[in-house]
Amino acid sequence: MDRALPGSSLEIAVLLPCYNEALTIASVVRGFRAALPEARIYVYDNNSTDGTALAAMLAGAEVRRERRQGKGHVVRRMFADIEADIYVMADGDGTYAPSDAEELIRTLLTENADMVVGTRRGVHADAGRQGHATGNRLFNILYRNLFGTDFTDIFSGYRAFSRRFVKSFPAVSPGFEIETEMSVHASRLKLPVCELELDYGRRPEGSHSKLSTFRDGFRILRMFAMLVKETRPFAFFATIAGFFCLTGLLFSAPVLLEYFRTGLVPRMPTWMLSLALMGLSFVSLTAGVILDSVARGRNEVLRLNYIQLPSIFTDRPRATEAKTPSQRDAA
Repeated sequence: MDRALPGSSLEIAVLLPCYNEALTIASVVRGFRAALPEARIYVYDNNSTDGTALAAMLAGAEVRRERRQGKGHVVRRMFADIEADIYVMADGDGTYAPSDAEELIRTLLTENADMVVGTRRGVHADAGRQGHATGNRLFNILYRNLFGTDFTDIFSGYRAFSRRFVKSFPAVSPGFEIETEMSVHASRLKLPVCELELDYGRRPEGSHSKLSTFRDGFRILRMFAMLVKETRPFAFFATIAGFFCLTGLLFSAPVLLEYFRTGLVPRMPTWMLSLALMGLSFVSLTAGVILDSVARGRNEVLRLNYIQLPSIFTDRPRATEAKTPSQRDAA
């Protein structure tokens, strides 16, 4: 940290969630030790069977374990356990350059941001399979339409965070959807964020991606639906209400035409079904209105919790320097 990096006195933690990355983790750890010599490097092993933990330990990292399988579980554990002022998170597969970490931190500090995302230059050409590349494009387009235009690469695993972000982020995702949840958390609270375009490397020979195009794509899509329901309930339930209303009108149209022509209702079951669908439409719309107020209240609570945490961009003491009640009384 002796290369004129702003905020060089701040405590920096490098977080590396890993699952079967023995082939690359040692070089990744050494790279971060060279790029950020004053940072503490943590490798969280997620039930690896190939010696990842040993390789990371020999390379100089502090190794810890998370038994629940899934990247989301690992990130939740890392954010809860580690105390620092600035956090850098990357993958252990060697696709992100440790030398870019300093620029991520510099951007975080100079832009007074809570999260900087290292967007992946050339990720679509190096996604490994066409399904991955197509999924990246589609999900990023979907995100921008649903949650806002803050991000162009919501699946990037190379990020820098302030302590405020880490300690106010209520992670619930179990797997690779965790990056999407981070992005939505920043968007819903209107947190200061920015992006930094970085080169995206290729896995070395013998290293394989843990992603499954269809399985993980479905899980991410399910996470999108859950996040829309939780953060934009009126839009979510209004869509359902619109579906029920349109279906009810389609069923009722021939019954009404017959009634106006003959004065009879020969299709009573169809008429009752259309009325039930219209009733469900009204119930869904009402639920959306009520839950929208609940979501606004939850956002206010999250925001209040966020602003109560000390910021590294102010003169307030950081958590590591905060005085105890007895020290304050003595002062």
